[in-house]
Amino acid sequence: QVQLVESGGGLVQAGGSLTLSCAASGSVVSIERMGWYHRTPGTQRELVASISGGGSTWYRGSAKGRFTISGDNAKGTVYLRMNSLKPEDTGVYYCGARAGNAYVFGQGTQVTVSS
Repeated sequence: QVQLVESGGGLVQAGGSLTLSCAASGSVVSIERMGWYHRTPGTQRELVASISGGGSTWYRGSAKGRFTISGDNAKGTVYLRMNSLKPEDTGVYYCGARAGNAYVFGQGTQVTVSS
């Protein structure tokens, strides 16, 4: 099994930047793809960005040009650099990983962007 731990959230002013980090432990060799999800109160987690073992990336529309995902699936690490943050980016960010037949999430880290 894989366990994920996120860090790097916090309070930042609009226009500022944050970098989120995620570290996996356990059966890291089984990880195929990792990503970051965003959830606001009353909504479901939505995929923000993901990265494959081969390095291919995907971003949702609102993240393109502002966020950059990076990491090494083989080592179980993934990062999300968030620039030009907006109040609507506020929420809990979860690291997720596809490992074999399972999809695992961390406990999340809070990001608050003040206007």
